[in-house]
Amino acid sequence: MSLYVLMCFDKPGALDLRLATREAHFAYVRGHSIKMRLGGPFLNEAGEMVGSLIFIEADSQAQAQAFSDDDPYTKAGVFERVEIRPWKATFGELP
Repeated sequence: MSLYVLMCFDKPGALDLRLATREAHFAYVRGHSIKMRLGGPFLNEAGEMVGSLIFIEADSQAQAQAFSDDDPYTKAGVFERVEIRPWKATFGELP
């Protein structure tokens, strides 16, 4: 298993869609076999959600991509773009 970071950036004006899809996203993450280590939203200056940062354990980049592709946020069109990168913890600890 390797660590991957998903940097997800919402489309402009996607807050209502994000909020409408949020419970489905949470259910997807809780029910998935991939282990999420840490996740949460990016915020703008007004404190509104405008994206997501997610750390997962996956067997491969392809598995991390499949996790992202099946996320209800992705399927609903919340994200303008998603970047997935292998990641190595150097300082601190992830839960």
